[in-house]
Amino acid sequence: MKTREKAGAVTFKGNPVTLLGDDILADGQAPEFRVVDTGLNPVTLQSSAGKIRLITAVPSLDTGVCDTMTRKFNEKAAQLPESVVIYTISMDLPFAQKRWCGNAGIERVQTLSDYQERSFGQNYGILIKELMLLARSVFVIDRHGKVVYQQIVPEVTAEPDYDAAMAAVQKLL
Repeated sequence: MKTREKAGAVTFKGNPVTLLGDDILADGQAPEFRVVDTGLNPVTLQSSAGKIRLITAVPSLDTGVCDTMTRKFNEKAAQLPESVVIYTISMDLPFAQKRWCGNAGIERVQTLSDYQERSFGQNYGILIKELMLLARSVFVIDRHGKVVYQQIVPEVTAEPDYDAAMAAVQKLL
């Protein structure tokens, strides 16, 4: 089966890039994925079944906007109950993610790597064909696995709408 390509779906530093994968539908079931944590243990959507999921995707934690975004969601997560899990997924190697989290003091956001299978990027339609990185995006998934909010940031180097994402989470509490 051929992977769907969406040419010019977003820009990276002003240049159009192609996203691979299907579009995620609001109110549709969230696709499964398989990524790894900083200890190389597999994590899937099913791993957090029954919880509210706020999933962010970034090109690389080791860049200014990705660093800022992950730190902001980590701060906001401190105000949320344990029934909410926050994942930040990138193509960074798990070892680099672990080092970055330690240096940044990230405790509430769990960083995950899609470097092995790229299943999150493809299943959520945000894998950038030209760079093999993830497009900056945010997904909120309810306790039943339904996507209730999504934002694929039109310019990869821009920040997402934090308030809208947090409002979507608050509605589920």
